[in-house]
Amino acid sequence: MNKRHLLKLTAALAAAAAFGSASAQTPIKFQLDWRFEGPAALFLQSEAKGYYKAAGLNVTIDAGNGSGGTVTRVASGTYDMGFADMAALMEFHANNPDAPNKPVAVMMVYNNTPAAVLALKKSGITKPADLNGKKLGAPVFDAGRKAFPIFQKANGVGNVAWTSMDPPLRETMLVRGDIDAITGFSFTSLLNLEARGVKTEDVVILPYADHGVKLYGNVVIASPKLIKENPAAVKAFLAAFAKGAKEVMANPAATIGTVKARDGIINVALETRRLQLAVDSVIASPDARKEGFGQIVPGRMALMASQVSDAYGTKNRVDVAQVWNGSMLPSAAELNVLPPAKK
Repeated sequence: MNKRHLLKLTAALAAAAAFGSASAQTPIKFQLDWRFEGPAALFLQSEAKGYYKAAGLNVTIDAGNGSGGTVTRVASGTYDMGFADMAALMEFHANNPDAPNKPVAVMMVYNNTPAAVLALKKSGITKPADLNGKKLGAPVFDAGRKAFPIFQKANGVGNVAWTSMDPPLRETMLVRGDIDAITGFSFTSLLNLEARGVKTEDVVILPYADHGVKLYGNVVIASPKLIKENPAAVKAFLAAFAKGAKEVMANPAATIGTVKARDGIINVALETRRLQLAVDSVIASPDARKEGFGQIVPGRMALMASQVSDAYGTKNRVDVAQVWNGSMLPSAAELNVLPPAKK
């Protein structure tokens, strides 16, 4: 074989190998719980650094419009995996017992729910008991509103009156004085209030996690079809995600550019702060450090299932065995991603 033919053969084999490698990439369609805001960097970092591709995955990440929608779209098969509130997943299972493709939680990310009650100091509300007889506002699908009966029971809060609105109006109505308090994700509503001219020191935040409500927050979910057909792909995704998430938590400011790349009009400083607040309050929380990133405590999950069944008034009781599968979690070393505790 002459040199020219040898070079052609070598080039052909290299092209074939490259094509084979590309075709071996497992496609994963992933939907976030919300828009491309600070916390999305947790997932986008691994995409930007090529960690998913290195794990043999072709991952596409789309924005969401609420945890309920993400759960529904994974159940429909439109998406393979997603990021959603654990309570929303439980509610879907309990209300749709005959659904053929109910998503399953495979990794805990927000060890504590970000849900909180927020009020302005001038309202005189400083503790849960002060909410008795007050007017509260939130969208009907808000996680904090749906779980409020749990907060109410844990803190002996009496009757409250609810006002419903679309998400963009929640903080505006609080600032205008149309309502006395709101429920929402602490790191989202606080920054929304600041954007409306309210100073941080003038906001009262009552996090559910600090007031006797130990609900888990957002989890990575996967379709049972994907889990059955390719559990290795789920495990590879979780390991690659953890690798990027560790970098994000170590230096949020250095990784927020991944979010800017997906939504060019974001306020970088604001979203960096939102991301840092999420890390500090619900991802690297004391509970997360005790239980381990990505993991759950069965007893705590069972209590949450019972509380959600009651507070949400589900058709059936939530079955923990049906909503959680931790068998595809990466190794302990790969899950060692939380930043050092702040002193």
